[in-house]
Amino acid sequence: MDSAQGPFTVAPPTRKFLLKLARETIASQLSGNALPAPPLDDPLLLDPRGAFVTLKIEGALRGCIGHIIGSLPLWLCVRENSIAAAFRDPRFPVLTIDEFEVITIEISVLTPVRVVCPDEVVVGRDGVIVERGAARGLLLPQVAAENRWDRETFLDQTCRKAGLEAGCWRHPNTAVSTFSAEVFGEE
Repeated sequence: MDSAQGPFTVAPPTRKFLLKLARETIASQLSGNALPAPPLDDPLLLDPRGAFVTLKIEGALRGCIGHIIGSLPLWLCVRENSIAAAFRDPRFPVLTIDEFEVITIEISVLTPVRVVCPDEVVVGRDGVIVERGAARGLLLPQVAAENRWDRETFLDQTCRKAGLEAGCWRHPNTAVSTFSAEVFGEE
């Protein structure tokens, strides 16, 4: 849900545009050409939204970077995160031209984050953020579904991603937040 406005959806033409923008942005970076700019006739593209761009090769993760909080217009968030996923994800080397030819792109457009009780987390619907002190871990909604995790495993894995011990989500000094995402890709 996107606040009290009902389910959040990204219309098919906007999905198509954002996927094309992501691919053209990465191609521009590889070739040294100017970055693409959006048409400004879609209000959602101008809406400040959090978004993640995920790159995969034959189903395996090749890069994933995003913004949780919507501080940029959606089109710019996707453009910046396309560059970051391809060239700045510290888990992977810089994307090569050969890899560009075989990557698939997935975009997750986020709803606003809200603090919840851990028992409110719904696997398959929610992304999770676990925070304690300076430590923070985030897993997108599709991660739990892809790995067939139950709620406790999802929360434990988010704790581990934050560099914290599994089960830390049970402690009162740990904050658990959720968000939903409209996820779409080239596949």
